[in-house]
Amino acid sequence: MGVFIFTISSSFYNLPSNIIHINFNDISWENICEYHDLNKYVLEHYESESENYLFIDEVQICEGFEKAINSLHNSKKFHIYITGSNAFLLSSDLATLFTGRTFEIPVFPFSFAEYKTYFDGTDNEALLSDYVKQGGMAGSFTYSTEQQKYGYIKEVFSALIVRDIKQKYKIRNTDLLEKLNNFLMDNISTEVSTQKLAKTLVSNQQKANNKTIGSYLNYLCNAFAFYKVRRYDIRGKKYLASQDKYYLADHSFRYAILGTKNMDHGRVYENMVCIELLRRGYEVYTGVLYKKEIDFVAIKQSEKIYIQVSDDISSPETFEREVAPLLSIKDAYPKVLIARTRHEKYLYEGINIINIADFLLGNAL
Repeated sequence: MGVFIFTISSSFYNLPSNIIHINFNDISWENICEYHDLNKYVLEHYESESENYLFIDEVQICEGFEKAINSLHNSKKFHIYITGSNAFLLSSDLATLFTGRTFEIPVFPFSFAEYKTYFDGTDNEALLSDYVKQGGMAGSFTYSTEQQKYGYIKEVFSALIVRDIKQKYKIRNTDLLEKLNNFLMDNISTEVSTQKLAKTLVSNQQKANNKTIGSYLNYLCNAFAFYKVRRYDIRGKKYLASQDKYYLADHSFRYAILGTKNMDHGRVYENMVCIELLRRGYEVYTGVLYKKEIDFVAIKQSEKIYIQVSDDISSPETFEREVAPLLSIKDAYPKVLIARTRHEKYLYEGINIINIADFLLGNAL
């Protein structure tokens, strides 16, 4: 959850690597927390016969860091990677500080494939059941009980997301921000309009208006707490402006903050599929065709995939309801229904029916 910023300024090959790593979270680096000292330290550790990589964590702690980074970049001697707290260093800030010099690499919590590798498991279905509850926040994996795991995840969300937003934007109505955040968590995959949200929150004795709600939604997305998915008119082949959907960066935040009384697997599976598509580099939209809705239209260059996501399609009624929107699409792009089938992929009237565990592991799409 967050972003790793990368800028490259040289192209040497077949050379030994010289890695310079600075972590400003560690007080042992406080002697270079000013840009002149940072620049001097890095240049002193440059090796002319090597490929030089510079990694800096929490770079915003260094006063005037952008001056040192720009100077080092201009030297054309280093591959430079920097990270920073959302409270001080959003990607939009970096775009301003380093115009035309940065390449943004999105970083997501552990995917199911990474989760499986971490735990070295072989039973995909059992692992998926655990992943649904634990999510991909790797720091929680070291705790032994569910209470401890969720306590850690809740603290991560509260400290690194909500706190960062409050500091970054100097929000006074923090209660409204938290209630909006909880509403989105409880309603992942539901279409959201700022006008309806304002009315809902006002009815619960909250002071809110469309502009404030819209700003807070943008703040939550800028901090990578949620990802906004726009609507796409399949027939008209155009993007629609109203009623977006919001998906959590990791589904475990929902359980850690709201509890597990209502697991709502269907919504959580949809959230998992959305984040996995984003992780694979797709642009993701909600499809609209006449009065029918397709959960996702995933686009990558000339590739387009229509996707429905469901929990249980064992009943004929549910199955027919889920495939109906896909069958109504007349173009030749692939159509997929992802569900917890626990079976191998099969074809139904041109629609690929895929077990969600297989999809998440990259074995079926």
